Amino acid sequence: MNAKNPPESPIGVFDSGVGGLSVLREIRRELPHEDLLYVADSGHAPYGDKSTELIEARSIAIVEFLISQRAKAIVVACNTATGVAIQALRARFTIPIIAMEPAVKPAAAHTKSGVIGVLATSRTIASDNFAKLHERFGADVKILMQACPGLVEQVEAGYLSDDKTRSLIEQYVVPLLEQGVDTIVLGCTHYPFLAPLIQKIAGSSVAIIDPSAAIARELRRRLASADLLSTQNKTGIERFWSSAPPHKARFIISELWRLDIDVLVLPDHTSISTALKHHVAP
Repeated sequence: MNAKNPPESPIGVFDSGVGGLSVLREIRRELPHEDLLYVADSGHAPYGDKSTELIEARSIAIVEFLISQRAKAIVVACNTATGVAIQALRARFTIPIIAMEPAVKPAAAHTKSGVIGVLATSRTIASDNFAKLHERFGADVKILMQACPGLVEQVEAGYLSDDKTRSLIEQYVVPLLEQGVDTIVLGCTHYPFLAPLIQKIAGSSVAIIDPSAAIARELRRRLASADLLSTQNKTGIERFWSSAPPHKARFIISELWRLDIDVLVLPDHTSISTALKHHVAP
């Protein structure tokens, strides 16, 4: 559906909200000379309680927008969008699309107790992608899946260490520890921003696995294989869009990115507005 853009074109990254900034951070470290475009669909976060139709519609519209901004590759920095929409995206678009998945494989290789825990949204846990991961790596280890309602909203609001966030993490993590978990997978890109608190509650003997760095390395590999790595010597720039109110978006993205940045308003799409009216899950 789209022509190949030149190596000097930017990389597009999107998430249901600000969580994908954890992936963008690793991409910036891995690929310092690339220009990056980031879309936070915070106006519709979290995706974890939305319908398949809505998540697909949002994902397609955002990718179309990023391609309109000359993106040469797309990173779906959202486990829920990957689980629900990745097949539709790859069927529709021809540019490289790199997707997230919970880091079950490295967790299975790391565990000593044979029990790993996965913190994720309910939609990620219910996805076919996760079922396949469980089938591939669940034979030799016990995989405990823990849905974490409320954590995405806490990160979206910038509450990374308050009492409510701590209480939620304790509610989700302590039962896993009681069942022998020694390795915890962060199965949502929002959760790395909570990693210090998760580690404190879980204890230093529990490994916390974040797949963001591995995604950045896979992006480099895919770009190199397609001759799409930037040849520019200057440091790349970042541009940000959000579907949340501008003042709110700028505050939280600047806080998490640790720079005072401008955040543009993501253009509305009539078809997506229609999808919202008809497909939001109760």
